[in-house]
Amino acid sequence: MKTVEVQEGETTVTQPNTGRTISMGKAITFFVLSLVINSAGNVLTLVTSSKIHPSFLGSAYWTAAEANFGTAVHWNLFWTFLIIGMLTTVLNAILIGKWEWRRALGNLIFMVPFSALIQIFENFFMGDYPSLFAGFPAANSMGMVVFYIVLNFFGVALIATAISIYQRVNLVLHPADDLMQVLRFKYCKGNANIAMWLSYIPPTLLAIVAFLITRQFTNFGLGTIFALLFQGGITGIADKTIFPHLKHQAVDLGDHK
Repeated sequence: MKTVEVQEGETTVTQPNTGRTISMGKAITFFVLSLVINSAGNVLTLVTSSKIHPSFLGSAYWTAAEANFGTAVHWNLFWTFLIIGMLTTVLNAILIGKWEWRRALGNLIFMVPFSALIQIFENFFMGDYPSLFAGFPAANSMGMVVFYIVLNFFGVALIATAISIYQRVNLVLHPADDLMQVLRFKYCKGNANIAMWLSYIPPTLLAIVAFLITRQFTNFGLGTIFALLFQGGITGIADKTIFPHLKHQAVDLGDHK
């Protein structure tokens, strides 16, 4: 089956594909590519935010909330992303009305290399491997500030594009993007932007808890607003423009009617 659009009155509803139309080899290739793109984009938003003083840039929404929460409870990025990811898996099971070990294992399979890549890219962009890259310098001029703003927005675009790719492949998903996909097709009639906004409720709660603990509100700023407003829309655009022949594969929404 292919992803189709059905007209319901004046609303065009995207119907998800429930079968597979690509080989496993292609699926794995797309998945690995999107995993690297997503990890790099997430860390770009964090690092560029940290290089501007006083900080006003911020990072992508989930990334900002998880980083704040990790700081509040003294976890590094690897454990923060991994633990919160698995808690999100539980939320997804509640929304679709059933627990699937295959789906949960897939989320875990995603989270382990993703969390590791997050840590590797953070070390790389911060200059921990000086023989390869000395790290981004602090922004000491208006030109550098503008460059970091553009790079931050580019990081958000990378995240949105990666989400588009591996949501369509649907081999294994990041739990937060699995959440967005469930919301998109089960509750939002295929609208990626509305689903993205709804999926921001859990990280908002995490950010509030972190603020109550630390009394600090870091990693949120201009880049976070950009992500909040446009990340879902960029994902929808990428669905049509990045590997446009790749359709949503094997979407499982539980008792979807």
